[in-house]
Amino acid sequence: MPIRLACLDMAGTTVTDDGVVERSFVEAMVEAGDVDQGELGGVLDIVRRTMGQSKIDVFRTLLRDEASALEANAAFERAYERAVSRREVKAVPGAERVMRTLRSAGIRVCLVTGFAPSTREAVIDALGWRLLVDLALSPIDVGRGRPEPDLVLTAASQLGVPVTEVAVFGDTVSDLLCGTRAGAAIVGGVVRDADRRAELQAAPHTHLVSDIGDIVPILLPES
Repeated sequence: MPIRLACLDMAGTTVTDDGVVERSFVEAMVEAGDVDQGELGGVLDIVRRTMGQSKIDVFRTLLRDEASALEANAAFERAYERAVSRREVKAVPGAERVMRTLRSAGIRVCLVTGFAPSTREAVIDALGWRLLVDLALSPIDVGRGRPEPDLVLTAASQLGVPVTEVAVFGDTVSDLLCGTRAGAAIVGGVVRDADRRAELQAAPHTHLVSDIGDIVPILLPES
C-alpha cells in the first residue's frame, strides 16, 4: 500500500540547532529560580532522556508544581525563539529537498514537534518552510504529546489519510513509540547521532536510516 502522508519530527530530524534546546531548558530553569549550578547536570540528563516529548510535560517532571512548570515552559519558549531570531536554528541538510520530493510525488507532509505552537511557527517561518508542509502539529493541538499516538492520529485525521498509509520518522525513542502506537505503516528512526543508534535499535521500528535523505527511496521505492 503506498504512503500518502509523512509525519516528520522537527528538532533533531529536519531541524538542527546545535544544542539550543538544552541551553534553552537551562536558561528557563535558571530564570524560574528552580535550579542552581550544581543541579544543571541532572537537569540536562532528564532533558536528553525526554527529547521528542512535550516540553511542558518535561517541565512538569522537573518542577514542583503546575505554576512553576508553566512559568519555566514560557521562559523556554522565549529563549528558543530568541535563538531562532539569531538564526541559530537551521534546516538539516537535505530536509527541504526531501519535503519537496515527497510533496511532488503526492505524499503530504506534516511536521510534528514537542514545541509549543508559537515556537514551532517561529522555526517554520525562519526557515521559509510555510509552503513546504501541509500541516504542523504540537501536543497542545492534539491532547497528548509523544510517546502517545495523538500527533500522528490527528495528522492522519485532519489530512484524510488512513493511518495504514502513514510513515513516521524521527530521531528519538518517543518518535518511534508514537508512530508504532498510532499504527503507522512505516516507523523510522533517523540516526544522526551515532551514540543513539543502540537506543533506537532497541525501540519498535520498521527502518533505521543515517540521513534524512534516505527516507525518499523507502517512501518512493520506484523513484
